[in-house]
Amino acid sequence: MAQAPLPSGAHRTPGGLKAWADYVELLKPAADLIDITWDPKSERTRAELYRQLVMNIAQGYVWFFQSTSEHPDWMPFENSIFLLQPNPDGLYHMAPVDGRGVYRVVGTRGSNRVMGFAVSPVFFGAEDPRPGFNNYDADGLTLGPDGKFEVIFSTERPAGWTGDWRYLHPDSRSLLIRQFSYAWGEEEEARFAIERLDVPAWKPRPTIEEIAPRLDAVLGNFARRLSRICLENQNRTTKRLGLNKMELTSFESMGNSAEWPQRYWCAIYDYAVGEALIVETDLPKTCKYWNVQLNDTLWNQIEFAYRQSSLNGHQAQLDADGKFRAVIALEDPGVPNWLDSGGFRRGMLVGRWYGADSHPLPTMTKVPVGDVRKHLPSSTPTVTAAERDKILRARNIGVQLRRRW
Repeated sequence: MAQAPLPSGAHRTPGGLKAWADYVELLKPAADLIDITWDPKSERTRAELYRQLVMNIAQGYVWFFQSTSEHPDWMPFENSIFLLQPNPDGLYHMAPVDGRGVYRVVGTRGSNRVMGFAVSPVFFGAEDPRPGFNNYDADGLTLGPDGKFEVIFSTERPAGWTGDWRYLHPDSRSLLIRQFSYAWGEEEEARFAIERLDVPAWKPRPTIEEIAPRLDAVLGNFARRLSRICLENQNRTTKRLGLNKMELTSFESMGNSAEWPQRYWCAIYDYAVGEALIVETDLPKTCKYWNVQLNDTLWNQIEFAYRQSSLNGHQAQLDADGKFRAVIALEDPGVPNWLDSGGFRRGMLVGRWYGADSHPLPTMTKVPVGDVRKHLPSSTPTVTAAERDKILRARNIGVQLRRRW
């Protein structure tokens, strides 16, 4: 791992360790990310950016110090508190791997709607994303009667191994497990563990030469780069699409492989006080999983435990004609499919069709907030404040009952 350049007047020990003040200096360039936000003169935006950078540092510690490709462990990624665009239905755990190694993953499948593995040539955020190598749905594994599985990842099937085996590209650097849930807190999360078979199990104490470059990586690279990647992607989408226009994408530029069986529908939503946005779409005839979520101006997932900023195929109510219609609004419009933008009037909407036979492209229409019901079926129910409170309490309990870290 390359070392970060030294700040002026800094020094390293023979092991590469710098003074703490010099590590603090490495963080300072991250402040210039304010210039690529949508509102660089806003003190509120600057505060939220600083919060995001601290969040990235917390994520970076876990990624760079908890686990190694020789002695891997599953680390939380974009889960609940790491809000840089996670799917609110998703639980993500990542382990570092070396494509030349042999890895054994064991566990139980659980009952989540989706559970699968993704193999990547990068650690997302540690360097710019590149398309991934392979995706493997866990439903393709051989499961025991109690849902247990065992699978080996390597470039070649080990001699004498007759169980499940998945190809590991020799340039692989990370293995990701995704889980998507519909009924939060009711579906059973998968359980899983990983070990590398071609190195000794004993893990040595890290040396200065190992610690120093990881400090450089977290403070001088990762904290800034992770935010930059997401902000630049959001800006590219805005430039390409404009406002309130939908597109279908596979997000290969953000690291998904071409074979990932999910298509995203996204838009930059934008509306003013006194306005609302109506999202309308047909649904595929068959679809293993779908959802929609709202992100804020920095591409963070808007608070989703205490706000209804997302809906999935279990939570959403479909209209009599089989369509899904949602209302993005600042205040509760009293309809089941309210998407609460958390006080933000601009951000990114992201929806997903997973394992679907088709990929409908939704529409987005801006209307006066007082005319919302004119654009919805007359049979649309009314949700009272008491009913909304009950819904939000159930969301929060469901979030907390899931395995998040």
